[in-house]
Amino acid sequence: MKPFTYVRAADPVEAAKAVAEHPGARFIAGGTNLLDLMKLQVETPTHLIDINRLGLDRIEKADHGGLRIGALVRNTDLAADKRVRRDYAVLTRALVAGASGQLRNKATTAGNLLQRTRCPYFYDTSKPCNKRKAGSGCAALGGLHRGLAILGTSEACIATHPSDMTVAMRLLDATVETVGPDGVARAIPIAEFHRLPGTTPHIETVLKPGELITGVLLPPPLGGRHIYRKVRDRASYAFALVSVAAVVGPDGQRFAFGGVAPKPWRVEAAEKLKGADAIAASVTLGARTTGQNAFKATLLRRTLSAVLAEAEA
Repeated sequence: MKPFTYVRAADPVEAAKAVAEHPGARFIAGGTNLLDLMKLQVETPTHLIDINRLGLDRIEKADHGGLRIGALVRNTDLAADKRVRRDYAVLTRALVAGASGQLRNKATTAGNLLQRTRCPYFYDTSKPCNKRKAGSGCAALGGLHRGLAILGTSEACIATHPSDMTVAMRLLDATVETVGPDGVARAIPIAEFHRLPGTTPHIETVLKPGELITGVLLPPPLGGRHIYRKVRDRASYAFALVSVAAVVGPDGQRFAFGGVAPKPWRVEAAEKLKGADAIAASVTLGARTTGQNAFKATLLRRTLSAVLAEAEA
């Protein structure tokens, strides 16, 4: 373990300033991802700012009819909230599909949005990884990449985003609320929040230095059948090979996909089509596959087919 300093922030702007003013500083809340990365020396922060006492742990009704979820709301509490279970069931189902109960008790809403990839080469510091060290190369391209991305990739990175919660948030068109070290607040549509790797895979979001997530705003509820289906190598405690979040109802259909791209994947144009084959073909248009991960395109189609059958049952 590398040495680091630690402070508890008293308010969000103070926390943002502390990160902006200390090179190598990181926010810490549940720590379910960061602490693992520190133990492996994938992340080596010099200064930790504890944000657990900022009062960002509430779920409140928003003026426009949706819900505002504090950045520090734990995954367990969010999944169990009566309003979420009733009006945003796809979110509850996605949260319960992720990790274990013990981890969900600690993991936070903001932490889920900011999860780092589970690509094995990112975690192996003996191998090159452009996410871990910009310009060092991507070992996954010539290595074992069966579980990695087929959409939105680049020559610099083929890692996937691991969060189940974020796939449901993308489906729901959530908005990420932030505050910067200058006290200026921003509202970022989740569709714009995560970046594709391009030539800079180490820059994963549009957050500015020191910018702190304060909450997530959900729009008014979507009517219809809410479904989250996750396909993985084992029944629990595993990340998605493919996941599908869906809302299907009389007013239309929406789909978002996980396990296939560096960010939650949604193609709105495909939602106007009928049938799993047509929708899946539109979603996977331009996919870059190899002999190892080409099965994901077929698996996406079959999983989507199962989702549509469940919606019609």
